Amino acid sequence: MHQTFLRGYNEALVIALARASATFERGDVADATGLTPQAVSKVLARLLGEGVVAPAGVRRPATGRAAGVYELVPDSRFAIGAHVSRRMLRLALTDLAGAVLASTATVLPGDFTPGQLLDALVEQVRQLRAARDLSDRLVGVGIGMIGPLDHAAGTVRDAHRLRHWHDVPLASMAQQALGLPVHVDKDVTAGVTAEAWRRGPGFRDAALIMVEAGVGAGLWLGGSAHRGAHTNAGEFGHTVVQLDGPACVCGRRGCLEAVHDQAFAAGDVQRAARVLGVGVVNLLQTLDLGHVVLAGADLIRHSGVYLDAVTATVSAEVPRADWLTVDVSVSTLAENSIAAGAAMQILDARYGVPGLAVVTG
Repeated sequence: MHQTFLRGYNEALVIALARASATFERGDVADATGLTPQAVSKVLARLLGEGVVAPAGVRRPATGRAAGVYELVPDSRFAIGAHVSRRMLRLALTDLAGAVLASTATVLPGDFTPGQLLDALVEQVRQLRAARDLSDRLVGVGIGMIGPLDHAAGTVRDAHRLRHWHDVPLASMAQQALGLPVHVDKDVTAGVTAEAWRRGPGFRDAALIMVEAGVGAGLWLGGSAHRGAHTNAGEFGHTVVQLDGPACVCGRRGCLEAVHDQAFAAGDVQRAARVLGVGVVNLLQTLDLGHVVLAGADLIRHSGVYLDAVTATVSAEVPRADWLTVDVSVSTLAENSIAAGAAMQILDARYGVPGLAVVTG
């Protein structure tokens, strides 16, 4: 078992390097991973046999021996990611490099049941598979779901504002319905995974803030997803910012989500964005992050307002903002950020090594 783990780990190290570099040599692999030349040769042979990397010519230096060059084969593997919101089901098909190749979206019934979600998921997966020949290259389906949930068990515990989602074993139900491996995680954790894939090893301490029929935060700490002791970290929207504030769906009063949503529903987007900014400052003071990425369909529609408000609040309210610097941005994946991240999590399960400091030069 130990040997099998090391084999998979070493292969994942090489795939991570290949994702970050247009081409690479055996020496690059040894430098980035610490593997011996013999181990590098064995790993490359397996990956070449699987078709996930391929020869890309020969590099002839001014002095010394010529070296074989390799590259990732993005279309050797695919994954489908699903984003379940309270209103929509969005799917994204990605390749091994994490590029979004196709996406679909369908409206879900109000207060939908597990059965209704699975029916919609099966149909949307069928459509994506029918539109492209994936043959045996589809690794599986990732699902970014509303929390609270138990990621380790694949069970949705009590999804906020959804009455039919108490201790629902979504991972096992979806795997049976689809006949494919299924990975279930919180929507925001899937989203921050997508950002980490795209931004590289410099993205070590970060949060993705999602505003879409609720507010949540996906945490990427020390170079990997942070899920907490019960795999339920990220309930950022249910931190209190106003003691006598409006009632929240979680049972408390004055939660950031409730105060934000009250302003948003009244059409005061500027105030809603300011409330979010205050919450982001609280998060920065707690975790000392280097990156904050804004995402979610409701936020994307007003991305300029939110970006300006959050940036201004951070600048004004973080003590020594000249020293405690943070990059605030809007996700370039727009409404696909959660679905794409869920697909990348499926690929990570087989080909990923979170936090690997790969050589990109």
